[in-house]
Amino acid sequence: MEIDRDECVGCGRCIPYCPVGAITMEGDVSRVDLDECVECGNCRRSADCPTDAIYQQELVYPRTVRSLMSDVLTIAEESQISGRGTEEMKTNEVTGRFRLGEAGVAIEVGRPCLGARLYDVEKIAQAVAKIGVTFEPQNPVTSMMADTSTGKFKEDLLNEKVLSAIIEFSVKLEQLPRVFELLRDVAGKIETVFSLDLATKIAPDGSVPTDPYVAQAGLRVAPNGKTNVGLGRPLFEGRSGR
Repeated sequence: MEIDRDECVGCGRCIPYCPVGAITMEGDVSRVDLDECVECGNCRRSADCPTDAIYQQELVYPRTVRSLMSDVLTIAEESQISGRGTEEMKTNEVTGRFRLGEAGVAIEVGRPCLGARLYDVEKIAQAVAKIGVTFEPQNPVTSMMADTSTGKFKEDLLNEKVLSAIIEFSVKLEQLPRVFELLRDVAGKIETVFSLDLATKIAPDGSVPTDPYVAQAGLRVAPNGKTNVGLGRPLFEGRSGR
């Protein structure tokens, strides 16, 4: 995003709408720090600028990935959907992506309200790649990797900043302790934050298969978990073990 200095009246209305603090006052007008801006478009859409001074400059690669990973209205070429992930993990009752005995893992880097450089996303991807995970092919983050076997990203993307990025893969339940161990280790080596999401099919007895692993690891579970029942769209016809 850019602000036309000739049109800006210095009201500062746009400043609180930037989720990463990239807009500040410079003299009597507002200014966007383009190195920090993640191209989410929030200021332009939400700040109600009285002179329409905020505008979208032309974006060229690799800066276009900022918009892809930060603006929910940007369509990902790989998946043809908006947003930072695939058709979401929480729709497993429709997509059938995860079997009984498996856990879908999503690591969302940069939220809330901090953002992330892709070099930190790479560090996390490289950490979990040590156990041989297969990164979700329809996820935009996976397309940014030069080597999906190691989690190595394309060099020209590493310094780009995004609002958040989601790393997705699935593992056997018994691999979860190692995943937790690797994430704890890499957490001290990055300059941002991440949240860990787990998706799993409920067991026939009504228990949640990931719960014992989470408890054993001493992880805090947020109270806003989700249980999905298909919403009238049971499109996936289950096979044995699903």
